[in-house]
Amino acid sequence: MKASQNSSNTVRPANLEDIARKAGVSRSTVSRVINNEPYVSERTRAKVQAVIEAEGFSPNPAARMLVTQRTRVIGVVIPHTLLVTFQDPYYYPTLLQGVSEITHARDYATLLWWGQSRDEEERFTQRLLRQNRLMDGLILASATSNDPLIEKLVDLGTPFVMVERPARFQDRISYVSVDNVQAAQNAVSHLLSLGRKRIGTITGALDNVDGQDRLVGYRNALEMAGVPYDPALVAEGRFTHQSGIVGARKLIRENVDAIFAANDITAIGAIQAIKEAGLRVPEDIAVIGFDDLPSSVQITPQLTTVRQPIQQKGITATSLLLDLIEGKIEGPQHILLPTQLIIRQSCGTITF
Repeated sequence: MKASQNSSNTVRPANLEDIARKAGVSRSTVSRVINNEPYVSERTRAKVQAVIEAEGFSPNPAARMLVTQRTRVIGVVIPHTLLVTFQDPYYYPTLLQGVSEITHARDYATLLWWGQSRDEEERFTQRLLRQNRLMDGLILASATSNDPLIEKLVDLGTPFVMVERPARFQDRISYVSVDNVQAAQNAVSHLLSLGRKRIGTITGALDNVDGQDRLVGYRNALEMAGVPYDPALVAEGRFTHQSGIVGARKLIRENVDAIFAANDITAIGAIQAIKEAGLRVPEDIAVIGFDDLPSSVQITPQLTTVRQPIQQKGITATSLLLDLIEGKIEGPQHILLPTQLIIRQSCGTITF
């Protein structure tokens, strides 16, 4: 009897009909508010939201998925192993902070997909595609130029946004990036303006569009200044500290007086190699990086670099993806965010 009495005193959780009755609207209107659908006035939406909050109402996720055919989950794909990703402990965490800011504000969850070794790429792609129905869309935080995942997502019609310019299918893919060509060109032009005559570069990964575009910007700056392009002054890197060390050692043997590195991690490796060779930065060799990571002001000399809005890339890409998923805009959308050359001690200010 006691159990029955307790059972009879249990407060039943509110359902859609309860919310509709207390808000003075139809059940379908409540459903549209919950699923953030259009055709509801702001006044009605606010009234329904107030009742939902007062009642502590939480929609059943499975039921909402059946109605909307959406999971309110997006995937973020970082096609690198954890070891490679966290060689740069700032870029991806900062990007993901921007993603999280928007998903939290718009009531979405996030699935994070880490890549595997090159030998496992096809298996990784197939596993992700098998789980595609668990997600409303994807953000590709990075990709190689010939990544098979991109073509398969295009063919499937899966909503996705790239956080870099795609190498292919540009007319069918939405992306958020910076103008890597112009940014690199500005950096190398600055070195030329300081009187540097023999400027080398340590590239990023050349199977990545950002790496390719920054090399194009380097070449453009030389061409505009009438300086012949010399392949011997190009050291191929992978956006890593070690490739900065190895690349700088090669360029030192070529008697460079300046180095443009494809990112800050590479530039810091280059500075280490220059010092180990008994040379000075910037007196003997000037150095410019790309990203403006916190580590760029933690080294001596502080690093001149191209500042790109990493967190804003995450914010913009996620907002764009959710707008595409919710039908607020139609793709493809192409967004380029601004960069800024930040002048510090590593390139000096004296004309040689």
